Amino acid sequence: MWKKIRIIILLLILATVIQQTLQEDADLDWNKNFYVAVYPINADNSAVVSTYINTLTPQDFEPVAEYFAEEAQRYQLGLRRPFEIRLGDKINQIPPAPPVESGVLKVVLWSLQFRYFAWKNSPSMSVKPDIRLYLLYHDPLTSPRLTHSTALNKGRIGRVNLFADAAYAKKNLVILAHELLHTVKATDKYDLANGLPSFPDGYAEPEKQPRLPQDYAELMGGRVPLTESTAEVPKSLRLTLIGRKTAREIGWVR
Repeated sequence: MWKKIRIIILLLILATVIQQTLQEDADLDWNKNFYVAVYPINADNSAVVSTYINTLTPQDFEPVAEYFAEEAQRYQLGLRRPFEIRLGDKINQIPPAPPVESGVLKVVLWSLQFRYFAWKNSPSMSVKPDIRLYLLYHDPLTSPRLTHSTALNKGRIGRVNLFADAAYAKKNLVILAHELLHTVKATDKYDLANGLPSFPDGYAEPEKQPRLPQDYAELMGGRVPLTESTAEVPKSLRLTLIGRKTAREIGWVR
């Protein structure tokens, strides 16, 4: 009896995953824009971070929507604003961190835990979001190095580590935009071993002569290549571009 129940539950989960996958693929036809909810979280549980979060306004995230609008126009997408960013309520719970050790089973379990967290921690908004990003803010004085952010295409959710300091606001938006594209199937385009952008797909202008230094970062490449062995984090979205392979992955070009 219990074996039959388990089989039924597994079949229901499989059917739900298949239905969601088909819907996600259809969404990438870009017939409509995506509504993105960003939920601030005090990752340090500190007064400094709490004060910073209380200063956040919807306008602080408007540059991300404007950036994608400009890049979409460059690729002649036909949709004026691919993403609309909405600031949601502060959340007191912290989403589960991805596993430190690699392994398919561990990643799958974490993915399920994260999706369950998102289901339990999605305060209602005037428009139901298509994408949910959980912004974990840290005090740069006590947490000077951010751990790796991550986002999932399945479920369209992201766990984004940011600094709770106005001096980092523009760099924060670069990280946010990078993770946002992961939720619509964009892949990283840098060497995981050293963080350097991969040529040619991780370069904003791979045909530039001389090739180095580059003037811009490819958004999913993450950094502006300066020499064969050095690259710097872009100071703002204005110093990034969406490369052609990334545009193809997210369905902006065929």
